[in-house]
Amino acid sequence: MCASSYVVGPGHRLRVDVSSSNFDRYDRNLNSGEPFGTGSAAVVAQQLVHHDREHASHVVLPVVRRG
Repeated sequence: MCASSYVVGPGHRLRVDVSSSNFDRYDRNLNSGEPFGTGSAAVVAQQLVHHDREHASHVVLPVVRRG
């Protein structure tokens, strides 16, 4: 994930989207094993996010107070 910075106002909410794609930053990946950017047969990717005690997934959001 690339570094980013946003100002989130009081009462606003954040959403996290999980994807196996970052087109158009990177060539498309059709999940078929064909070379990136040249394949023609797409295979649906499945994402798995662990969220139990044994696999504690998390997102770290540092808070920077302005002025």
